[in-house]
Amino acid sequence: MPSYDDSNIFAKILKGEIPSETLFEDDVAIAIMDVMPQSKGHCLVIPKAPSRNILDAFDETLQAVMPLVARLARAAKAAFSADGVRVAQFNEEPAGQTVFHLHFHVIPIYEGVELKRHAFGDVPMDTIKEHAEAIRAELAKG
Repeated sequence: MPSYDDSNIFAKILKGEIPSETLFEDDVAIAIMDVMPQSKGHCLVIPKAPSRNILDAFDETLQAVMPLVARLARAAKAAFSADGVRVAQFNEEPAGQTVFHLHFHVIPIYEGVELKRHAFGDVPMDTIKEHAEAIRAELAKG
């Protein structure tokens, strides 16, 4: 397996070199809005520990991050009255991974609404910020 490359976009976001629309951050991970969303409210949980994906992540990282993924899934579902939530995580290029830093997609699902293709189509940053506010409001409820 190739080694971790700390020049990936998520590593740069974690180092503060690239801005992001942050939903929450703690010692374990950062949650941000996906700027190429597949649905309204699509967001990401990115562990701070460096690993390419789940195949080389420490068990302690996975144990600490999964409650954060669940918390964000509940908040995103509630914020937009979604019918469901898809949590996705890809491992290596053949499996669909495009950024080689472990991350989890939290994608609200709406009955009868097809997901957009990831990385296709522009969503205005004002819309991303509005979606972030709605999710942050749900997170604040505990």
